[in-house]
Formats: sequence, C-alpha cells, structure tokens
Amino acid sequence: MSSVAKAAKQGKRPFKLLKGVSTLSDLADGASSLSVLMQAGGLWYYCDPTNGSTSGDGLTAATANSNLETVYALLRDGYNDGVVFIGGATSYQPSTAGGIVWSKSFAHLIGATNSLPGMGQRARIVNTAANDLSVLFTLSGSGCMVANIQFFDGKDSAADGACLLVSGSRNHLVNCFVAGMGDATASGPFSRAGSYSAKVSGSENTFTDCTIGLDTIARTAANAEAIVSGVRNRFNGCEFRSNSTTSTHLLVSIDNTADMRDVQFNNCLFFNYSTNWATGITDAIGVSGGGATVFVIIDPLCQFVGVGMGVASTATHVYGSGAAPNAGFGISTQPTT
Repeated sequence: MSSVAKAAKQGKRPFKLLKGVSTLSDLADGASSLSVLMQAGGLWYYCDPTNGSTSGDGLTAATANSNLETVYALLRDGYNDGVVFIGGATSYQPSTAGGIVWSKSFAHLIGATNSLPGMGQRARIVNTAANDLSVLFTLSGSGCMVANIQFFDGKDSAADGACLLVSGSRNHLVNCFVAGMGDATASGPFSRAGSYSAKVSGSENTFTDCTIGLDTIARTAANAEAIVSGVRNRFNGCEFRSNSTTSTHLLVSIDNTADMRDVQFNNCLFFNYSTNWATGITDAIGVSGGGATVFVIIDPLCQFVGVGMGVASTATHVYGSGAAPNAGFGISTQPTT
C-alpha cells in the first residue's frame, strides 16, 4: 500500500486554518480572499520538490511529498481541497507525455513563496528539453485558484510549444508567471506558428497580476504569447511580454469565430523587446474571426511598449474608456526633448 496519506476521515483535516493563530499572508496576494478559501472545509496537502520525499504523506510541510501529481491524486473533486506547493531551488518536472492535467474542480494550487511580483516565482513547474511534453499544464477543472506558480516550457523539439492551457471556467490565476517557448534550439517552438505561452479556451476566467510570455528567446514565427478563445475572460494588472522582430507575432491573439462577448484588459502592459530597437511586431493584439461579435475592452491605464501599430481591427472590435482607439491607441511615447 502506498505510504502517501489518503483523504482524512472523521472530520480530521491535514491542514486547518485556525483563526488568530494561522497566517497566510506569505502564500498569495489577496490573503484575505485566500483565508476565506482555506476555511471552505477542504483538505490541504503539501508538495515540496526541493526538500520533500516521494514517500512523504503530504500532511505537513515537514512530511511533504516531492511529487505534485502524487499529491494532486489525494484531492477530491468539488470539495475545495488544495495543494500548498513549497518553492525552493528545485523545480517540479513532470514526465507524463500529456503533462499535468488538473481536471478536478474547486481544487486549488498555491505556491508558498515570497510572492515575487509578476515573474520568477520559485514554485516552479517546468517542461524540460529531456521531457518535451506536448502541453505542460492543462487546467480543465473549474472554480480553481492557482497562485504564485511559475510555468516554464523549455521544450526543444521541432513541435508546437504549449505551456499553459486553461480550458476550464471561472478559475482565478493570481501572481503566476507563464513562460512559453523558452528554448532557443533551432526549429523549436519559438519558430512555429502554433506555439503559445498561455491559451484560454474556457470562459469567465480571471488572471490577476500575472506575467504571460518572456523576452529572452526571440520568436521567429507568427505565434502568440496568449491565445484567448473563451467567453468573458479578464486580465487585471497583467504583463504580456515577448522578444520578436517578426512583424506578425502577437502578444495576444483573440481567436474565435463564435460570439465571444467581451475580453477585458485592465491596467496591463504589452511589451515587446527587439535588439537595438530593430523592427518589432506590428500589433500587440490581433483579432481573427472578423464576422464574430467580439468586444476587446482596454482601459486607459494599459500601455503598449515596443509595439508598432498597437491593436489590430480597432474600428470593429476594440473599445476603450480613454481616447478613441486608433492605430496608435495606448502606445507609450518617448520624450522628444
């Protein structure tokens, strides 16, 4: 029999938040909401890839299991169970061909880190060149919270790269770093049109204070850091980053021929790096499926840096609460004197 603990019985929980005793301020931004989450009656387990053991029962930080998929198997679907993923020097590197599939709903994944804003989280899930997973992490469950996690796709094979796929609905991702196409091996994902850092095909998901994409590996194809095809998704305080001199590369591709209703971007940075100000990308956001009803709502606090024209299809799809959208909408400008 496996030494990993089964779900607790008779009302005993592996982790219990005690009012006035426990503190969760180091687990995620928005500690108050997370505190409420962990009082929802679920069971909580610990995963520690650095100092944990494959025989750990996961009931405490001291007895954490080092295998995330082993700990995930303990969670119950629909009960607000969760995993506290302890950050450290060692990343978790899944080897299953299809990557991690987080299919249980109301099942949460919280990185116990220093909550480094935006990028470089030390609670890391990594697709290595040795594993070359087709998709690193698929969030197909709904109602989940994922916080303080770094997803890094280091795949080097001549195939499309897919770092994070969110196909479930009403999930909340907080302070996550989603870095796709992270290897420069010739003919790798960075050079293929079907690659992405994050794809959101589910509906009504929210990303808060996340970074999607990276600016260290130059993209050489018309791929995208984020592909959004689901209905009513939100991005609040997020950064979309890339490194590309390929004009057709996109930071965000709005890609659905059906009625998507609206996609909202609030206080977001769209940043493309190109060496020595070489010719960069033409548009930060591209909209396909022109016959569909899509409203791309961009608030005036969003900034576009290192981008040519800003947003494609502005006349048809883009709405802002500031100046009327046009070819230069939202572009950050350099001082002239």
